[in-house]
Amino acid sequence: MLNRCGQLLLVVCITLQWVSISIASEGAEWPGFRGPSRDGRSSDTGLLKEWPAGGPKLLWKAADIGKGFSSVVVSRGTVFFTGDVSDTLTLFAFDLEGKPRWQAPAGLSWTSDPGGARSTPTVDGDNVYLLSGTGVFGCYDAGSGARRWSREMKEFGGKPGGWGYAESPLAFGDSVIVKPGGDKCIVALDKTNGREVWATQGYSAGPEYSSCLLFTHDNTPMIVTGTKAGLVCLNARTGEVLWSNDFCADNTANCPTPAYSDGYVFWANGYDKGGICMKLEPGGKASPVWTTKDMVCHHGGYIIDWGHIYGDNGGGVSCLELKTGTLKWKAPAMGKGSLCWADDMLYLFSENGGQAALATCSPNGLEIKGKVKVEGQGPSWAHPVVVGGRLYLRYDTNLYCFNVKAES
Repeated sequence: MLNRCGQLLLVVCITLQWVSISIASEGAEWPGFRGPSRDGRSSDTGLLKEWPAGGPKLLWKAADIGKGFSSVVVSRGTVFFTGDVSDTLTLFAFDLEGKPRWQAPAGLSWTSDPGGARSTPTVDGDNVYLLSGTGVFGCYDAGSGARRWSREMKEFGGKPGGWGYAESPLAFGDSVIVKPGGDKCIVALDKTNGREVWATQGYSAGPEYSSCLLFTHDNTPMIVTGTKAGLVCLNARTGEVLWSNDFCADNTANCPTPAYSDGYVFWANGYDKGGICMKLEPGGKASPVWTTKDMVCHHGGYIIDWGHIYGDNGGGVSCLELKTGTLKWKAPAMGKGSLCWADDMLYLFSENGGQAALATCSPNGLEIKGKVKVEGQGPSWAHPVVVGGRLYLRYDTNLYCFNVKAES
C-alpha cells in the first residue's frame, strides 16, 4: 500500500504525464484527409516501435458520434470529424482530451446503403470545409461551427455517384477545390465566399470517390485525382487539363486518392482493376510505365517510402517498387483495410472486426509489432490517423484515441 505522500506523488506524475502528452499534441497538425500532404505520412517521431499486449494505452473514447466512414482531422488543438445523427450529417469538434466543443448540422444524411458520413473535413486557418454525401459543400467557422457559406454541387451541373459524394476538399492558395463531376468536373471556389474561380473545360466525368492530390512538378503546382473516366491531372492555378488516362474508366467504383513521388503518379483501385504508374514528363505531360494486379485497392490507400509503395491489395498488404512495379512481397497482415505511416512504421486498420496493428515498413518484408481491437459494427473504412503522439481510430459510431508516444 502507498502512503499518503506516495499516493500524492503518483497522482502528480500521472498528471504531468498527461499534461506533457497534451502539450506535445497541441501543436500537431493533421488538417485534412491523409494528412498535411495527403500522402498518409505523419511527421511524428519518438513513437513506440512495439505495442504492449492488448495494444497502446487508451486515452479516451467518444461514443455515439453518429454512423460514419470518415476519418478525423486534427488542427490547432481540436479534433474534427463527422457522423450521421438521425437524418442529419453532423460536423463535430472535440478538444484533445475527448470533450465536445461544438457540433453543427452540415446537410442531410446519406441514406442509401450503406448509410453513414463519408467525407473527411478539411481545416484551413479558421475555416472547416466539408462536402456532404448529397452534395452540399459548406464552409464552417472552426471555432464555433457556424456556417459561413455553402454551395451545392448541382449548381455546377454535378450529381453524386451511386454511393454519394465522398471526397475531401483540397485547400490551395486562396481557393478550395472540389469535384462536382459533369462538364465542370472539378471547380476551384474562393475560400471566403464560395464564388467560382475556375472550372475544368473539355473534361466531363462522374466525380467518383477519390480526393484531389496537390503536388509540384516541373515548377508547376498540379492536381491529380480519380474520376469515373480515369485519372486526370490539372494545373492547380488555372484548372487547365494537363493530361488524362482512362485506366479504371467505368469501374464499379474508383475510391483511392492517387499518390505522387519523385516524378511518378501511382493509382490503384479495387474490383479486380489493379494499379497504374504514370511517369511525368516536362511540359505537363505523362505516360504510363507499368500496370499491376499486385495491388488491388478498394478504399484503403497506399503510402510511398524510399522508392517503394505499400498498400492494400484486397486481402492484406503489398510492397511494390515505385519505378518498376516489381513486387517485393505480399502479406496477409490484418486483411483488407487502410493504413498510414509514422516514424518508419505502418499503422494498419482492418475493415472487418475493428482490428488494428503496428507493423514494420521495409521492402524486405512485414512484421506485426502489436495489435489492438476497437468496437463497432459493419465495415470500417475510416483511415487511421497518427498525430501528436496519438493514434485515432474511428469505427462506426465510436472514436478511440490511443497514446503511441514512446516513454522518454
